[in-house]
Amino acid sequence: MNPNKALWEKGDFTRIADTMRQSGEELVSTLGITPSMNVLDLGCGDGTTALPAAKLGATVTGVDIAANLVAAGNKRAASAGLTNLHFREGDASNLEGIDSDKYDLVVSIFGAMFAPRPFDVAKEMVRVTKPGGRIVMGNWIPGDPTLVAQILKISAAYTPPPPEGFVSPMTWGDENQVRERFETAGIKPENVGFERVTWLFRLPGPPRELLATFRDYYGPTMNAFEAASKAGRADQLEAELMALFESQNRGGDSTEVPATFLKVTAKKG
Repeated sequence: MNPNKALWEKGDFTRIADTMRQSGEELVSTLGITPSMNVLDLGCGDGTTALPAAKLGATVTGVDIAANLVAAGNKRAASAGLTNLHFREGDASNLEGIDSDKYDLVVSIFGAMFAPRPFDVAKEMVRVTKPGGRIVMGNWIPGDPTLVAQILKISAAYTPPPPEGFVSPMTWGDENQVRERFETAGIKPENVGFERVTWLFRLPGPPRELLATFRDYYGPTMNAFEAASKAGRADQLEAELMALFESQNRGGDSTEVPATFLKVTAKKG
C-alpha cells in the first residue's frame, strides 16, 4: 500500500476533525466563496472545510487519499443534504481524472502538505485551477512553538528515521520553498502571498482528552507511540506530550489550544 495512504487510513482522523469544526468554518468564511464557484478541497479529510464551503453554495469536490475519510465525508454531505458536495479518493501528487483549468478555488488545509513529491503537488494544484483562480493552503510551520508543529517534532524523536529521499511535509511551511514550488509550476513569485493564522482545537473536556484523541486516532502520533512502546519509552512520550497540551491550553476547564499555520495564497495568471 502507498505509505501515505496507510498513514491516514491507520487511525480515525474524523475524531481529530471533530475538534476542528469551528476553526474550519471560520477559515472558510474568509475565502470569498460564492454560489457560482467550483471548489476543490484537496486532502479534505471528512470535510472540515469542504462542508462549510458547500453550505455557502459552491459546487465542491473533496479529494482525499484515505478511503475511510472519503466515505465519512460523503456520509456527512448526505446527512446535511448537500447535493453540491461530493468526496472521492485521490492523490495530491497525481490528480488523475480531474480536468485542467476547472476550479475557481483549490483549498488544502493541512492536507496536500503531507503528500509525497511536493513539486508534483504544486504542479497538479496549478494545473486544475482556472486562469485567474486561487490556491489556498494551510501548512504547519517548521519549528513553530505551537501545538501541531510541536506534536510532530516530539513524535519524530521517537520514531525511526524516514527513508532516503523523504521530504518533510513541514517544508510546506517554509516560504522560500513554497515560492520555489509554485514558481516551478508556473506561478510568478509576486502572485504568492503568506499570512500566519491561528487555528484552534476545541474540546469540552480537559487537555488530557485531546491528547488521548491524538494518541489513539492521529496516524503520526500512533506511530510514535508504537515505536516508543517497543523501546520502553511510551510513558516518557506521554509525559512530554501531556506537558505540551497542558501548557498550551487556554480554555480553562475545557480545552482550547491554538496552533499557528502558514496560510499560502497563490493566484494563477
